[in-house]
Amino acid sequence: MKNRRVFLKLSGEALAGPKKTGFDEDTVKEVARQVKASVDAGVQVGVVIGGGNFWRGRTSDAIDRPKADQIGMLATVMNCIYVSEIFRNAGMKTQILTPFECGNMTKLFSKYFEHGMVVFFAGGIGQPYFSTDTTITLMAIEMDADCILLAKSIDGVYDSDPKVNPNAKKYDEISIQEVIDKQLGVVDLTASIMCMEHKMPMAVFSLNEKDGIANAMQGKINGTIVTV
Repeated sequence: MKNRRVFLKLSGEALAGPKKTGFDEDTVKEVARQVKASVDAGVQVGVVIGGGNFWRGRTSDAIDRPKADQIGMLATVMNCIYVSEIFRNAGMKTQILTPFECGNMTKLFSKYFEHGMVVFFAGGIGQPYFSTDTTITLMAIEMDADCILLAKSIDGVYDSDPKVNPNAKKYDEISIQEVIDKQLGVVDLTASIMCMEHKMPMAVFSLNEKDGIANAMQGKINGTIVTV
């Protein structure tokens, strides 16, 4: 089934490619190619990007949590500016929105989607203690998206960490209630409960899968579908 409006979350770490930090331009250009195919087909796309290729504030013991989270918000702004420009170079119209003033680089959140424009939501929700998982869930619910697409460095949801357990079982489909009960960490608990309460489905797949994003936007998921 073709989606009308989707919110795509890109893993910052996955965008870094083999370097594990910063940007891997070839990876981002491939993402842009796939998103453009969906935009050209009429799908409205909102994008949230994690900041893990620059900063993972929760692992720092030397900085207070609010300040660490603020650094993380700025990391998401940098990511959105970079990826937005790659998208524009690929022939798409883009706009970056933030919940706080950020010079002339971005605009404040506003409830609109210009036809054919890819809208980037940077800076989280503008407050510490809330992750980009919460950001994409909140924005997807508020803006009446059909689903949330999670493009990660892993190809789906497993019953345990496949990097640690070679016998980890991958789910083709799982309910958000099971995700919460089994603490599988698809998204954080706040975002999981919001998805459950507001019946917002998700799909998890690998950012590195060939045409994975383009297929997911057309409802073809080669990963895990999280039902509500």
